[in-house]
Amino acid sequence: MTRINDTPPAWDDRTQLTTFLDYARGTARAKCEGVSEENARKALLPGSPLMTMSGVINHLRWVEYYWFQVVFLGEEDRAPMTDEDPDREMRIAVDFPLTQLLDEYAEQSSLYRELVAGSDLDKQAQRTIRNGVHVDLRWIMHHLTEETARHNGHLDILREMLDGTTGH
Repeated sequence: MTRINDTPPAWDDRTQLTTFLDYARGTARAKCEGVSEENARKALLPGSPLMTMSGVINHLRWVEYYWFQVVFLGEEDRAPMTDEDPDREMRIAVDFPLTQLLDEYAEQSSLYRELVAGSDLDKQAQRTIRNGVHVDLRWIMHHLTEETARHNGHLDILREMLDGTTGH
């Protein structure tokens, strides 16, 4: 697996936040290196039939979309999830090649990297979160790092169960 560096090139808040989110993103991609399309679609956890490597990557993509575009920028929510099917992004992921999902995730991450670079970390989101609070961009960055790191644990488990591959 590709080793990703989590040491920031500078010690300011923005650089540390973006470095750790990029590290978590890169780790998610590295966990998928060499996984076959068939294996990427396998749900190996009996209690979690939607937990596939493809599903996790697609979920991460749509989570970032939601936090950056819907909450922070206030755009209309065009995510595939619905009230009737709140996990649809995980369900439909098996209909797409893992390489496509990874490419879309990387492309979108690049756009969000530019958004963060051009925005004040203290800028409040256009929309409130569930509890009615207007979070700021800094909070969103922390939240996405936590969310991505948590799902990297799922990717770790899935990958080890698939082919025994372990790594950082």
